[in-house]
Amino acid sequence: MNPLALIGRTLLEFLATVGRLARFAGSTLKHCFTPPLYAGQILRQFIDIGYYSLPVVGLTALFTGMVLALQTHTGFARFDAESAIPTVVVLSITRELGPVMAGLMVAGRIGASIAAELGTMRVTEQIDALTTLSTNPYKYLIVPRVMAGTLVLPLLVLIADIIGVFGGFLVCVYDLKFNAANYISQSWQYLENRDVSSGLWKAAMFGFIITLMGCYQGFNSKGGAQGVGTATTNAVVSASILILVTNYLMTGLFFAGK
Repeated sequence: MNPLALIGRTLLEFLATVGRLARFAGSTLKHCFTPPLYAGQILRQFIDIGYYSLPVVGLTALFTGMVLALQTHTGFARFDAESAIPTVVVLSITRELGPVMAGLMVAGRIGASIAAELGTMRVTEQIDALTTLSTNPYKYLIVPRVMAGTLVLPLLVLIADIIGVFGGFLVCVYDLKFNAANYISQSWQYLENRDVSSGLWKAAMFGFIITLMGCYQGFNSKGGAQGVGTATTNAVVSASILILVTNYLMTGLFFAGK
């Protein structure tokens, strides 16, 4: 009942969790750069994480770009600044909305899937069976997912950027009656390589976070079906929070003082 004891216990549990996660991440990174690597498993995860996430990421990007164009027009029309809408749309999509929205959608789909799959394998002792068969669980289960997520999410974000900007183009040209050539010219005029590359670097970090948290929660789950459900929830929530925090830190790193 001592408040100070409660605070101290909570802080110690938090630090212990951070330490376990750091050790897990370190072991994962070490195994990513040491042979052997299971190419078949990596390719399978590329398809599961990348190809099958395209529909949800594409739809999210399309309607995000369309809504962004409408909302920007509503605000800028009050100041007769409609000409700045293409620039705002393309910069917002490439810098922030593309990576963040794609990351959150993939976290909900892939993070939960990884945690549920590995959690089920843990509680049914399939991971212990791999160890018995002299197969490193990190190499076979975790490394393919982390490598695939880190490499494929920038590709998803690049596609999301194109679709999102196209969504803004559709609304502005066919609904708000912008000139199509002027819209495209205005979009390219202020877009820099750094705007796109910063979003892709963010996407790579988000992919690492999503797959790492899904693997960590699933790999360390316990308690049967209820434990698997808890691991799945924790994977999605923790990945989403870390994506938002990391996005802020990386934005400060790329664009501080600019």
